[in-house]
Order: sequence, then structure tokens, then C-alpha cells
Amino acid sequence: METMENHHATIASVAITAYSALSACGIGNKTLYKSLIDNESQLAPLSLFNIPFPAYVGEIKQPLLAIREQLAEYNCRNARVALTALNDVDGGVREAIEIAKEKYGAHRIGVIIGTSTSGLYETESAYGVLLEEGNMPADFHFVTEHAYQATARFVQLELGLTGVCYAISTACSSGAKAIAAGQRLINGGLCDAVIVGGVDTLCRLTLRGFRSLELVSSEPCTPMDRNRKGISIGEAAGLLVLEKRHADNAHTMKVLAVGESSDAHHMSTPHPEGRGAALAMKNALQLAGLKAEDIDYLNLHATATKINDSVESRAVFSVFADSVPCSGTKGITGHTLGAAGALETIITLTALQQQFIPGTQGLQELDDDCQCQVIKAPLQTKNMQIAMSNSFGFGGNNASVIVAL
Repeated sequence: METMENHHATIASVAITAYSALSACGIGNKTLYKSLIDNESQLAPLSLFNIPFPAYVGEIKQPLLAIREQLAEYNCRNARVALTALNDVDGGVREAIEIAKEKYGAHRIGVIIGTSTSGLYETESAYGVLLEEGNMPADFHFVTEHAYQATARFVQLELGLTGVCYAISTACSSGAKAIAAGQRLINGGLCDAVIVGGVDTLCRLTLRGFRSLELVSSEPCTPMDRNRKGISIGEAAGLLVLEKRHADNAHTMKVLAVGESSDAHHMSTPHPEGRGAALAMKNALQLAGLKAEDIDYLNLHATATKINDSVESRAVFSVFADSVPCSGTKGITGHTLGAAGALETIITLTALQQQFIPGTQGLQELDDDCQCQVIKAPLQTKNMQIAMSNSFGFGGNNASVIVAL
């Protein structure tokens, strides 16, 4: 195994004072934990719209909250998913932001949301009307629904914030990179708190696009399995509140570092030796001042495609050998694209808080070329303190998030 020197941290950790998830598992962190500990897949045939091929997806079935009249121009599925996660009482994200506003002022709180689809579902519907009637619907607003920054701006307005606000769209690493950006804003003194995360919703373009790449499975996906057949796309919101570290949040969970890389090997295929993926993990360790053996659990990107899983396992082994327990959770939630990095960071936080290693739902027989230690079924454990979550996007946009108790 390649070893690393134990560097002093080159980036200061930030506190995580609240987080909330909304996915096919349901609303809130408790429903997510139940699906994880039960190792229960939430994948099911698509019902939101019709497509001419079979696909299992991680679709949110719970009713979504309505957008208030003052922000009606932002009304789209992505914004409603964000709002529903934001208002989850158990997660406490809205409450944490209100406390932060009192503490720092609205102008010192930023918003960074990762997404790959934004309001594309509404755009597709609007163009359907255009084809049938010759005009776009009067209630369709391109900038406040379709555009990438729309969800971030909606969250900012909904919360009454006036600080830094922008979106990140680097495909499947978007949510993780939003966490990295939030940490930098706090460390750079531009913000005292930042609400970060990812929000992505199902739409026709992503399903048809991945189908054109022959990557969509007609069955629930089976990450890291030797007979895996492709991805199951999902939708989700994962929102976290990051704050600068001080005495009153000293005992909260924290983001230690986010390692990033961009190998730009190919538009949709990772480097065959996993160089970019390995570099992201190494960068995260170096920024956090950690060695490979300090990581107690690794949440794999594990999309269940033939190439991606194989390459990731090779990259993980190059950094950790078989010393760290790993699992991939997309067999439960589906691949939530721009939200995946944030959702799976929350899954990793849940693993630390509840002291268990999630299973790899759907895994029956580990692929022959996978050398890393992949956990099939949930495993109760003790003394887990530090964990990593991988998110790798198209174009070699890679991010590895390290969180700790």
C-alpha cells in the first residue's frame, strides 16, 4: 500500500450543525437510517412519467411541500424537493439557519447547492406544450426554474439570506463539491455559516441519456456485483449547515476536508487506472492531515456500471489496500446524480453517529477484480470516528469528503 506522511491539516475543519435528507427512503434522516440498517432497497419502476423502456428508479413518493405564493416563479419539482428537506423538523436545518442568522446576520450566511438537472423536468413539460400548442406555458420561468442557480436562489430567498449564493454543476460530484466550496468560504472569512448540499430530480433527459450510453439497468442496480447491469437513477435532496468552529459547537460533527481532482480523461468514462479517483482520496487525506489507516469507513461511489465500479475498486485499493471497510448504497437510494455527493455524505454521517457500516444492497457475488473490502450486509461496529465518501462525476470531476465525530 502506498503510505502517506501525517501532514498537519492544511485546511481548518468546519462544524456540521444540522443536516437533512429526502430521498426514495422518505422524508428525513430517520427514514434514511431505517432503510440503511434494514438494507432495504427503495428502487421501483418509474411512475412520475412514461418512458419507452423498463427502468427501476429511486423516486420520491411522499407529497412535496408547496412553494409559497411570493416565490411562485420558482415553483418546480427541484424547489419543492429542496423545501421539503429544508422543513424536515428532525433534521433541524431551518432551525439551525435561524439560529445562525441571529448569531452572524443574514449577510454572513451563504448558500451553495449542487445540481445536474435543476428544473429540467418542468422544461421538458413546457416544451411538450410548445409542440402541441405552439406556445410555451405562461407560467414557465426559464431563469427561476430551469437554470442551474434557480434552486440555490430559491433556498436563499426562502430562508431570508443575503450572503454568497451560487450553484455547482459537475455532474455526480456536484453535492460533494458544494460541501468543499462551503468549507472554503468559511475558512476564507467570506461566510460564518453556509447551507450546502445537492438537489436533483428525475427527468426524461437523464434517463434517456444514460440509456443511450447503455448504462441503465432494467432491474434494481447491484453495485460491485460481478453480474451488475447498470445504474438505477434516483432523486434526492441532501442539505447540511456548515459553521465556523467555536466553543458552542465544539462537540458537533465536522467536515475535515474534501479532496478534489479533475483528470478529464473522457467525457463519460473514468481513467482506466482510476488516477483521478485516487488523487481525490489522497488530496482529502492530505488536506485533513490524515493517513489512510485513519479512515474507519468508506462510502463508495459504486454506480453499478461495469467500468465505474471496477475502476473505483482499483483506485481504492491503490490508496487503502484492503484495510478499510467499504460499501455502496445506491442499491437503496438509486444514483441521485447532482445530489449524490451530499446525500451520501449524510449516509456517512449516519454511519458514524449510529456506529454501523451500511451494506451494499443487491450485492450477491463480489466482482472478481474487486480487491477492496466490500461489506454486503449492515455491520454494527464500535469506535468509528472518521469516514470518507466518494463522488465521481462525468469529465473526471472527482470529490472525496472526509467527515468526523
